Amino acid sequence: MPFHVLVLRLLCVLIALAPVGARSAEGGVTLVAPDELRSLLVRHLDFLDRSADGALDEGGRVALLRRARKEIGDILATEGYFSPGIEGETGPDGGYRIVVKPGQRTRIARVEIGVTGDLARDEGDRAARLAVIKARWDLPVGQPFRQADWSTAKQRLLDAISTRDYAAATITDSEAVIDPVSAEAVLTVQVDSGPAFRFGPLEVTGLVDYDQSLIERYRPPRAGEPYSQERLLLFQTALQNTSYFASVVADIDRHSETPGAAPVRVQVIEAKPRRLGFGVGVSSNTGYRVETSYRDAHFLGEPYNLVSGLRIEQRRQLGYMDVFLPPTLDGYLDSVGALAEHTNIAGLQTRRQSIGVVRTIPRGKIENRFSLNYQHEVLIPEGSLRTSRGALTANWSWTHRNVDSVLDPRRGHVFNVQVGGASQALMSDRNFARFYGRYQRFIPAFGRDVVIVRAEGGITAAQSREGVPQDFLFRTGGAQTVRGYAYQSLGVQDGNATVGGRYLAVTSAEYVHWGWGDWGIATFVDAGNANDERKLFKMNVGYGFGPRWKSPAGPIAIDLAYGQSDHRVRLQFAVAIAF
Repeated sequence: MPFHVLVLRLLCVLIALAPVGARSAEGGVTLVAPDELRSLLVRHLDFLDRSADGALDEGGRVALLRRARKEIGDILATEGYFSPGIEGETGPDGGYRIVVKPGQRTRIARVEIGVTGDLARDEGDRAARLAVIKARWDLPVGQPFRQADWSTAKQRLLDAISTRDYAAATITDSEAVIDPVSAEAVLTVQVDSGPAFRFGPLEVTGLVDYDQSLIERYRPPRAGEPYSQERLLLFQTALQNTSYFASVVADIDRHSETPGAAPVRVQVIEAKPRRLGFGVGVSSNTGYRVETSYRDAHFLGEPYNLVSGLRIEQRRQLGYMDVFLPPTLDGYLDSVGALAEHTNIAGLQTRRQSIGVVRTIPRGKIENRFSLNYQHEVLIPEGSLRTSRGALTANWSWTHRNVDSVLDPRRGHVFNVQVGGASQALMSDRNFARFYGRYQRFIPAFGRDVVIVRAEGGITAAQSREGVPQDFLFRTGGAQTVRGYAYQSLGVQDGNATVGGRYLAVTSAEYVHWGWGDWGIATFVDAGNANDERKLFKMNVGYGFGPRWKSPAGPIAIDLAYGQSDHRVRLQFAVAIAF
């Protein structure tokens, strides 16, 4: 046997035979304790490394053992060990060893939860609610006693009562009686629910540029509505997510003399209304990008939110301006906007100007959007004739989004349906109607992994595609559509350019394995096409793989994809959120 192999094997044997414990240098202090407790003790004990002081004399060992029994005993008590054995002895290396035998762990023998106040009244659903709260107590009989679990269980008990109806609920008494001999614990908790609270009048402080009517547009709790912490947080979040406020704190007066009409107190700090921004980026679809934006949340001296900007990309240049109004008292979101755009994609140059109005109606997981839009565009296909067209279109979009996380979806689905059209009788060059649907589902698999399936389909009902704006026809290909093909390269050939067709079909299946923290790898198969004739419709297949990274903006997807129809490999990337 080679000498170096023999040396390595001997080292492995010596390491395996070495005593288990928290070690220090020769002459120092060693801790010997069960594996499940050693790391906890080592984290909280600072006397283990005594190598700098040399060997301990007899007096030093006695003092150290006294200290160890006190500190180790206190730590073990938090884990439910109230009768540990802690002894000192001389180790084989001449050092001093602290040997810990934790003894029997204390377990819960009995739990007594008492409730006074309005919740204790035998009326309505109070008894049923109280029974559920007691059944969900976190430290049931038979479970090991830990100080951290005891504190957490009491807080969760209080939260279960105070987050709905009983805003002033308090724990009036709590006790954990430990019997070290029998290793049993009896837990007692007394809670006073206090009176039942209802929301009262709105009281707002901190407003300077805006008045209270703006706050009221974000659907604050109604006077007389039963208190709910969740309802209050939803209201606070809605305000915080606007561009009007830098900080929002919403709460009720928990010491109100009128709990049946407790004032809702909102403290705000207004944000600076005007912001100028700059950005750079890159997309596998449209190339490198630079942009600037300007926002004004107090446009024309009113709470109108102006969002405008200029974006210059390799294949697209865009200028836009939108004005968003605060929500109506019914929760409707209205906006008006205009844009001018130039694109040069897949051999097709497009110059487009558009102006329109939009009303969005969010209702939980469902969003309805209605819009009226006029646009004029000029098309310059490479190797074909230049054309222009205009249309006044009415559009409806319905979205049902039910996912566990929009930015990092793992379970749920997104379903979108769009219907739009125009008439020659109303400022349009062509009669047409457009129908589109998209379904995306996220299915958890094998731990943290996820399967993503997607299907899209669309039809534009018109005598021909001539006179129909490109936004109401279909092209596909590129990141987040049919990977392995250039952006919007799948469609109808017009000269050397690809233009939109009247029919669309896309399917996709993807498997993402999250195996390295925020990093994962995906493999996928996409198929799809856009065409002008159903009889000539043929699906183009693309497949590949690529890494995923969970960024704060959502999973970043970088894909190496092969387009089977044009026999090319492309690098494509996108943010894979549930849009």
